[in-house]
Amino acid sequence: MKLALVFLLAFVLLATTALAGKDYYGILGVNRSALKREIKKAYKELSKKYHPDKNPGDKESEQKFIECAQAYEVLSNDEKRRIYDQYGEEGLKEGGGGGQQFHNPFDIFSQFGFGGGGHRGHQERKGAETQMEIRVTLEEIFNGEQVEVEINKQVICPICRGSGAKKADDVKKCTSCGGQGIRIVKHQLAPGMWQQMQTTCDVCGGKGKIVKSKCASCNGHKVKRGSHQITVTIERGVADNHPIIFENEGDEHPDITPGDVHFIVRTVPHAIFTREGIHLRMRAEIPLKQALLGIAFEVKHLDGNKITIQREGVTQPGFVQTVKGQGMPTHMYPSERGDLYVEYSVKLPEKLTAAQKAAIEKAFS
Repeated sequence: MKLALVFLLAFVLLATTALAGKDYYGILGVNRSALKREIKKAYKELSKKYHPDKNPGDKESEQKFIECAQAYEVLSNDEKRRIYDQYGEEGLKEGGGGGQQFHNPFDIFSQFGFGGGGHRGHQERKGAETQMEIRVTLEEIFNGEQVEVEINKQVICPICRGSGAKKADDVKKCTSCGGQGIRIVKHQLAPGMWQQMQTTCDVCGGKGKIVKSKCASCNGHKVKRGSHQITVTIERGVADNHPIIFENEGDEHPDITPGDVHFIVRTVPHAIFTREGIHLRMRAEIPLKQALLGIAFEVKHLDGNKITIQREGVTQPGFVQTVKGQGMPTHMYPSERGDLYVEYSVKLPEKLTAAQKAAIEKAFS
């Protein structure tokens, strides 16, 4: 009895698996509510990882490369994704008239600007580049830091997934243009003479589809305003005005690839140190006694540690002392550091006592 039950459970499991078909969400490692940009990002990472050129002779990687392309082709297409969500892989096969036809996986790969495909001339429309200042302290640049930045941008509506419709079934092919988005119009120039022109369909606005009922969340606009948190890594020693680029993090729209966001590093002025490339400069005012007899004082550096600056002998006003290896870390090579320049000014006493005058007269006679 138990053996029969085990066989029955195994049969049900196999039947369920066969009915479900391929798990395209699982192949790309995204959840079923993933936005298009998340699907695109996952495909980009996995397609580069499993590309045959990177894994020569590896049949398993080659198969995964093909599966990733197929999963992306289905989930990036609103209509195919709707059918897949409702009916699974079998629904795609039935809806495709004898089987789902996939494009060449290398062609899909080449659309992302990686190369390795047959249509190198094809380029996706891309949104405008966005520039934002990110103000950081000299301490953050010296030590390296991760800064959380919240950006307000246009995002694809998470309810309708960019279709603009209340339900997926509410998106219909435009009957006026047959879903082409364009119409051929004939104008009579003279008896027996006609001019044929191609024009954008005035019914669907060139989209080829008509939305019967609008999405209540975005009012049919397909997009809405939203905020997005980005973690910006400030690398040690990064230069002022250096751009930190986040690809495809700009305003979203279903018909175009989001533009890039460029964070421009701006350094907040520091109370003690001034940056000069990989070097630091500071000013120190010393009393007349130290200017004549020698200098010794402590400075709190940008990492919180105290360094001792010493100098023997006479120090003239305007003299610049070089302290080796106490400057900024070099970007990309943070173990290498610049120097610290200390520029001195001398504070003279406002008046001298008779005894002080006599001592100076004796010392310099």
